[in-house]
Amino acid sequence: MKEMNISDFKVSNQVKISEIKSFVDMDASEETLEKTLETTREKLGKLQDTLYAHGKYAVLVCFQGMDAAGKDSLIREVFKDFNARGVVVHSFKVPTDLERKHDYLWRHYIALPARGKFGVFNRTHYENVLVTRVHPNYILGELLPDIHSVDDVNEAFWDKRFDQINEFEKTISENGTLIFKFFLNLSKNEQKKRQLRRLNKPNKNWKFSPGDLDERELWNDYMRCYEDVLNRTSKPHAPWYAIPADDKPTARLIVASILLEEIKKYKDIKEPELDPKIRAQISEYRKRLEND
Repeated sequence: MKEMNISDFKVSNQVKISEIKSFVDMDASEETLEKTLETTREKLGKLQDTLYAHGKYAVLVCFQGMDAAGKDSLIREVFKDFNARGVVVHSFKVPTDLERKHDYLWRHYIALPARGKFGVFNRTHYENVLVTRVHPNYILGELLPDIHSVDDVNEAFWDKRFDQINEFEKTISENGTLIFKFFLNLSKNEQKKRQLRRLNKPNKNWKFSPGDLDERELWNDYMRCYEDVLNRTSKPHAPWYAIPADDKPTARLIVASILLEEIKKYKDIKEPELDPKIRAQISEYRKRLEND
């Protein structure tokens, strides 16, 4: 299998989405990829235990991608070996009535992981500069004081929203949250294959919605918005990683490897040391239990 360089996937400079790969050949069989993922996620699971015990950092993992990009299965496979108490997954759908009564970031703020835990956002706060940008009429449903018509949803509006999102991430980063943002870059042709599979397999029909085809017709609009997102919001403290998503086993391994290698760089993440007074009495505690 080819050696992986995770920096190849990090968005560090201005990018053109048409030039980002949706497939990479790892020169490995699916079985090899899955076995390597198993080893990687076991290490990641142990690291999560240490992070939980350490209790100083939270980890926020964000996934964005077009329909059928494989977000659900990727989350299931990458985090399979995590202790359930240390990871929480949030799937953000259309805002509820309660959520609309708050600012658009409110529901994301309240879902942020506590220190010592992983939080996974399946679709994220970036929906607010992706879906709503492709469909600006959705902004009217937010009942914003200065927005009276779609004409008010102009470039100045989006500039302000990008500033707010960048500030949101800067704030939580400065307060101990490690942020990872993954764009699952699925090709239009591969999406077609996966959507047809949903229609052709009865047990997958439930995943299909006619609205998915309407959104597919807006593919180019979405790609322009994704390109803007990557270029305007990939920061050192909250980087984007563009993950080739046409092959699911490869995408899962890349994501798991990035998380493992990047979090390992925080050398202060260690299990807390036992109180010296307690350590000095361990033999006594052991005897008490053995004689019980």
